[in-house]
Amino acid sequence: MEPCDLPATAARTLIGRRALSPVELVESCIARTEAIDPAVNAMPARAFDRARAEATRAEAAMMAGDPLPPLHGLPLGVKDTHAAAGLPFTQGSPIFRDRIPAADERLVAALRSAGAILLGKTNTPEFAAGANTRNAVYGATGNPFDPARSAAGSSGGSAVALACGMVALATGSDTGGSLRNPAAFCGVVGFRPTPGLVASPGHVFGWSVLPVDGPMARTVPDLCLLLAAMVSGDVRDPLATPVAAADYAVPAPVDLSSLRVALTPDFGFAVTERVVADAFAAKTGAVRHIFARADHAAPDCTGADEAFAILRAVQFLGSHLERVQTRPGDVGPNVRANVAEGLGYTAADVARGLTLQTAMYRRWQTFFADYDVVLAPSITVSPRLWTELYPAIIDGRHMASYYQWLALAYAATLVGHPAVSLPVGLDALGMPFGLQIVGRRGGDATVLAVAAALEQVFAGLPGQGRPVPDLDRLRRAPPISTMPGFMGMD
Repeated sequence: MEPCDLPATAARTLIGRRALSPVELVESCIARTEAIDPAVNAMPARAFDRARAEATRAEAAMMAGDPLPPLHGLPLGVKDTHAAAGLPFTQGSPIFRDRIPAADERLVAALRSAGAILLGKTNTPEFAAGANTRNAVYGATGNPFDPARSAAGSSGGSAVALACGMVALATGSDTGGSLRNPAAFCGVVGFRPTPGLVASPGHVFGWSVLPVDGPMARTVPDLCLLLAAMVSGDVRDPLATPVAAADYAVPAPVDLSSLRVALTPDFGFAVTERVVADAFAAKTGAVRHIFARADHAAPDCTGADEAFAILRAVQFLGSHLERVQTRPGDVGPNVRANVAEGLGYTAADVARGLTLQTAMYRRWQTFFADYDVVLAPSITVSPRLWTELYPAIIDGRHMASYYQWLALAYAATLVGHPAVSLPVGLDALGMPFGLQIVGRRGGDATVLAVAAALEQVFAGLPGQGRPVPDLDRLRRAPPISTMPGFMGMD
């Protein structure tokens, strides 16, 4: 096994024992990136020289016996929606093609302070709008299991970089599933925390539960290691509250046989592709006997589509109205569509969206009085070609918008509940399958504990553990940049 393929927790343990040099680990990740990234385009902006210098300093501290922070020497990928000093901060938009911030934002600064070594920025769709990682600055990101297929998004670059061993840990963000969707498509772990657990002081609407920042990794223990360095009670985020990082650093033990579990392929409203529903039935069927109860049930999501459409559009108005009005030629179709939709809503519509969201939240609390977690697919379709901007039709049913196919994810988003996507083997089409585990609001530690336990259970079942892409095939693959339609947002 190459150092870049080690779990982050294992690599950090070896570094602590002076059995693995941060220099060796960083060089291994750089070599992997240079060999594989042409096929998938996951990390288009890089800080390799700086990373090498930081790794040298990290090695010196290790050899000197200095106290080492929790992420000491671990290579990190940062989604290009997070500002990092000295690296392009484009957000996938031509408007910001040349923007290079002088300082790290809070999240990046916290991770670097915890010892992580930033290797580069990972690709994202324009302003994280949509779940297909392609833009007019860096082009498309391909799925590591088939570069012609979508890596989902909007944290697609982070998911691909992790799956291919380019970094040990990566950041992401999530509104309509942007941490969970790419994790599911690429065979890694993505976690949407309860809003406020990871402080996000830069959000335009500080009181909204829709957008959150969060961690991505290859395993649940790795993800917990990263999450513990992310949590913060930063008062600039009105939803943030002081937390103990140690509560999240390691998954807690959980007795799966004590859990009451609800199983749903669609939350009662999401149009879900048959191949996904079949995979969900087969994979949960193999483990449902281990729980105290495993019922086919779902919380009442009446009004979810309407509420999410309204509140998402309002959020886009707050963030992008001026850009669309002043530079429409530099803004892509997803952002333009959301702004146009938002301008069509009245104050009464917004009030209705908020009312629907609140009523749905309260129904979820009643539901979770009877269940500990809900298991569902993470995303409604198996990965499709990235040349398709979004799945407009699922099993013959037309989607009302470019984001309706993300309904399995935005159900949990609307009510602010924590949710993780766990990689569980492949579907019938040979592509990764993500199992979504949703818990009670504020029950982040429980969700991660269940995910860690199920990760071990599925790893013991033939073909049901975390899938690994064929790296030799990716090394031989033509550059994704040679594929028609590579550069652009349409």
